[in-house]
Amino acid sequence: MGITAINVRNQFKGHIKEIIRGSVVSEVDVETPYGIVTSVITTRSIDELELKVGSEVIAFVKSTEVSIARL
Repeated sequence: MGITAINVRNQFKGHIKEIIRGSVVSEVDVETPYGIVTSVITTRSIDELELKVGSEVIAFVKSTEVSIARL
């Protein structure tokens, strides 16, 4: 599955630097060329996306929300 189009303008390609897991939500730090972008997402999403330290991702920033897509 690949992303062919998205309406979010602020996109930052990078690699996961750190994951701080919680029972319900987790914190994901993405290292980008512009610095670290942090996202708080459900732990279930981390498991379903099989996110790990070093995974290549895109951080989508819209307002105060940061979403993660696995590449």
